[in-house]
Amino acid sequence: MKTGIFTGSFDPFTVGHADIVRRALPLFDRIVIGVGVNERKVCMQTAGRRVEAIASLYADEPRVEVRTYSDLTVDFARREHAGFIIKGVRSMRDFEYEREQADINRRIGGVETVLLFAAPQYESVSSSMVRELIHFGRSVDEFLPVKR
Repeated sequence: MKTGIFTGSFDPFTVGHADIVRRALPLFDRIVIGVGVNERKVCMQTAGRRVEAIASLYADEPRVEVRTYSDLTVDFARREHAGFIIKGVRSMRDFEYEREQADINRRIGGVETVLLFAAPQYESVSSSMVRELIHFGRSVDEFLPVKR
């Protein structure tokens, strides 16, 4: 079984994240969405709430599972028997960062990274942008996925 993990803080999980999962599904038998827990990062939602929200989106998709993790991504990949890390890339800055991470993850964990480039309509959508809009009382409905 070919398993990929899609990791991030997902605070919140956006339409861009959902698009990456949708486009990665044909590539893998199983995708585990890993909600990263980092005590040094202040999040808008608890990890449990983020897992619950994402899991509800994929309740009808048996190939998608959602879990939290608080250690290295390569260790999470090993526990999930995943040979691949799935990452979305929106810009050259994202690409450079993910390229460096991919090299380290391959060296220390033997796991490959699959980069999927953001669809043009999602290039400017980020969790931090959504949090900023929420902070100022703006509607974010168009940036958050809905279960279909």
